[in-house]
Amino acid sequence: MKRREFLHLVAAAGPTIAAAGLSCTVAHPARGTASADEQTGPELEELTISAMQAGMESGRHTARSLAEMYRRRIEAIDTRGPSLHAIIELNPDAIDIADKLDAERRQGKVRGPMHGIPVLIKDNIEVAGRMSTTAGSLALEGYSPAQDSFVASKLRQAGAVILGKTNLSEWANFRSTMSISGWSGRGGQTCNPYALDRNPSGSSSGSAVAVSANLCAVAVGTETDGSIVSPSSINGIVGLKPTVGLVSRSGIIPISHRQDTAGPMARTVRDAAILLGALTGVDPQDRQTVPNEGHTLRDYTQFLDPRGMNGARLGFARKLSEFHPGVDRLMEQTLAVMKDLGAIVIDPADLEILPRDDQTELEALLYDFKADITPYLGALPSNAAAHSLDDLIRFNEAHKDREMPYFGQELFLQAKEKKDLSSTEYLKALDTLRVSREKGIDATLHKYQLDALIAPTDGPAWLTDWIDGDHFLAITSSPAAIAGYPHITVPAGFVHGLPVGVSFFSRVFSEPLLLRLAYAFEQATRHRRPPRFLPHASLA
Repeated sequence: MKRREFLHLVAAAGPTIAAAGLSCTVAHPARGTASADEQTGPELEELTISAMQAGMESGRHTARSLAEMYRRRIEAIDTRGPSLHAIIELNPDAIDIADKLDAERRQGKVRGPMHGIPVLIKDNIEVAGRMSTTAGSLALEGYSPAQDSFVASKLRQAGAVILGKTNLSEWANFRSTMSISGWSGRGGQTCNPYALDRNPSGSSSGSAVAVSANLCAVAVGTETDGSIVSPSSINGIVGLKPTVGLVSRSGIIPISHRQDTAGPMARTVRDAAILLGALTGVDPQDRQTVPNEGHTLRDYTQFLDPRGMNGARLGFARKLSEFHPGVDRLMEQTLAVMKDLGAIVIDPADLEILPRDDQTELEALLYDFKADITPYLGALPSNAAAHSLDDLIRFNEAHKDREMPYFGQELFLQAKEKKDLSSTEYLKALDTLRVSREKGIDATLHKYQLDALIAPTDGPAWLTDWIDGDHFLAITSSPAAIAGYPHITVPAGFVHGLPVGVSFFSRVFSEPLLLRLAYAFEQATRHRRPPRFLPHASLA
């Protein structure tokens, strides 16, 4: 039987969609009974970091009790219930870590606002201990790093409880031209919690869904182009892609040294600001962080001001909009709110961008990937299944029934054929990509004397399509991603019950400004609503 025929039979079989590595149960968890309420942890819904700290200070909560409640909720909602598949692995040491942090608190030592806070971390970020780091690939299954990534180390120093690892688009969505966001060979298909047959976007799919479904306090994602902001928008949360180099990439499975970054994903702007302060710092192992000394801050909450949009000059990048009528209506409402808050909106304030079908960014990323993944894989322990890109390609072919049942590895094959970073073709691509920085964001901000640019982050979630792959509508993430500039998305409303976010992006190291603008908009609108795990989107 051909795959297309099989999937059609599966779809016709009833309310549960199931195929190899795919499972989305289209029924929300039982409610109304004491046992069900206890399992799903209603007390955790929309709980902020500040509320958790207040609870631990008063004795109502402990780091251990929070970790245990989240683990029960993960079991009830992610593993059973709607079966979201946001979590790829739980940390067996989480409770012990929480106990030690509780002991510190009893002794009067509180490390800061992240002390005792349960965090989930994307599975391409190394965490020492008994969890694997695999980028969702079976080729790296069982690889447990001997030391933490810089990000994991900073979280531990801040007192966070690393609760587990989140599922992702395998290899951070850099394996195939026909990929399905949220699917990995190791973790299966992550489901959108607002409509289970819809896609969560990616590649930080599990991090976004876990935050949205209240399976953790906050989560860490990574982005090369859109992998934080798109799933954040589509799952109704706040996502911040920092300036490249503000957060170290050491210990993160790479795609591109030019564009990769980790960043916070949260239900509120304040929580995103708190987490960002825990992640930033100079790391000698990541040369990109060294010039950034003086730009890294411990406390980004100092910039949060509900009146922070008053007097701001914002440019609406219409060229990045007008791709969906429902989103267009939301954006007109969004612009009206911003004007009411005292912002001066320049409309349009279009920036020069590469055409949608331009392949220059992808061409450069193929060179970067080959150059960056080779030393990473080469440094893995001798018992790892892959030590080179060739090894990965061979592994996928040998295990294609599990690794390539729905899409292939075209990007791996294309990257394999690229030369080194001194090649004329690569240098020409980099010159073309300058459009996003000097000729794009910088030029537009200067031309209109703007503080920031705004645009819809993405469209509403599309149906998960295991035959034809993803159906992205927007390219809003690309200008800031290619430039290495910061980009924040915050909930802006709903289209047919599906979340849509609005983006703010600006020049290098403008995180304080973007957080201020996003916070002012969030406080005035409060569009965030928790998901209900419905089987389908409302088309009424």
